[in-house]
Amino acid sequence: MLKSETRQANWRRANPLKYSAHLAVQQAINSGKLNKQSCEVCGVEMVDAHHDRYDEPLNVRWLCRRHHVMLHHYGEDMFPINR
Repeated sequence: MLKSETRQANWRRANPLKYSAHLAVQQAINSGKLNKQSCEVCGVEMVDAHHDRYDEPLNVRWLCRRHHVMLHHYGEDMFPINR
């Protein structure tokens, strides 16, 4: 159980499904089960994993920080899923 009162710890307590999905991605990358791709919008190599559905923790979209922030700010229809 997280005992800290930092902003991150509070977010983790308030969003256990999201936090669990983030940990699953981190573990999958570290184990080699999941490989980072380039940004699906611009091709930049430095990317974040974006979850469209947190109940599918390893089903992620790879977006650079700029496009990830834009997606969260302007909505999910900003960059439609290309699957």
